[in-house]
Amino acid sequence: MQKENNRRQFIKQAGSTAGLFFLGLKSFGHLIAGSTPTEGSEKNVSPLFQQKPLPYAYNALEDCIDEKTMEIHYSKHAAAYLKNLNDAASAEKVDDHTILETILANIVSYSTKMRNNAGGHYNHELFWQCMRPKTLNNMPTGKLMETIERDLGGWASFKTQFTDAAKTQFGSGWAWLYQDAQGKLKVGNTPNQDNPLMNLTDLKHKGFPLLCLDVWEHAYYLKYQNKRADYIDNWWNLVNWEFVEKRWASR
Repeated sequence: MQKENNRRQFIKQAGSTAGLFFLGLKSFGHLIAGSTPTEGSEKNVSPLFQQKPLPYAYNALEDCIDEKTMEIHYSKHAAAYLKNLNDAASAEKVDDHTILETILANIVSYSTKMRNNAGGHYNHELFWQCMRPKTLNNMPTGKLMETIERDLGGWASFKTQFTDAAKTQFGSGWAWLYQDAQGKLKVGNTPNQDNPLMNLTDLKHKGFPLLCLDVWEHAYYLKYQNKRADYIDNWWNLVNWEFVEKRWASR
């Protein structure tokens, strides 16, 4: 009887030891995987900045901008700027509550990677909103048109100034209609992914962007090849003046 009790005690102790051993392996496995089994550790963390859905189908801007260009531009080029922006924001410890406009207004305090990708994301998000399906005889109306006439010499003069800004931008960049600190409308262009919000820009005046045109080759090359002027001329039919006017009126 004594021997039988001893045997049962031995089996019980051995089972407890084995359980602790395997529990230890399980915990150690978390360390091997590079994580710790803390509460909430498996939750996904949303990126600080995100890409809004395109406000129309890829083919909605035909025949001014072709479907393939829109798809590549939105899903590849613009998405890459967003990814790199979030990487830069993480590396440079940007606060979760910081808005993109604040970063751009203080861009000299950040890295070149932040400058390029914060600008790239902001500019493209605005660019998509500034367009809609083709409309003939497309132009602004009301108070915005009156202000264009006052500040820029009228519709024809403004259109020439903006077109020239887009055509003469050397290499890659953007053309802009923007509002300066005094509320006056201005036209200009910037290289790469710079924009009027930045405190490091070639523009004479900082300002609030109202309308932009992407003149990087990836925005038009599949359809127009080297004919940037044709792309610009056709783009005027796409401008969403209702959006631009609401943006202007919100200032």
